[in-house]
Amino acid sequence: MTFVPPTAEELALYLGLAEIQGERADLLIAQAVALAESVVKPLPDQATAVVLSVAGRAYTNPQQVTYETIGPQSIQRPAGSGGLYLGKADKAALKALAGRGGAFTVDPTPADADPSPTWPVDVRYPGEPYEPGWGH
Repeated sequence: MTFVPPTAEELALYLGLAEIQGERADLLIAQAVALAESVVKPLPDQATAVVLSVAGRAYTNPQQVTYETIGPQSIQRPAGSGGLYLGKADKAALKALAGRGGAFTVDPTPADADPSPTWPVDVRYPGEPYEPGWGH
């Protein structure tokens, strides 16, 4: 199955908005998909959550405002709570969804490797495990 980008209506539902600017939402979703594809291509089906998160962050706070005062009210947002970018967690989630990242092992042994010893075996002293002079 191929990745299907979320719609503007899905972004509105994700953000809890009754109305949304469709063209703006579509642009931000397309840009979020492009950013996600810079990490993993093709995008896995489950990447919708990351795309919605990135587009939603940019939709609600495009200028990355961290502190705002209007009249007697002040709003302080956490740093990095706006703008269109992929954070470290977003990149990690995309890689995990694509089956990349995490711990793994690599066995460098060739498939046709022979398990018998490769050192020369001394057959002059049968029954003795070590050659004379090795302390035994």
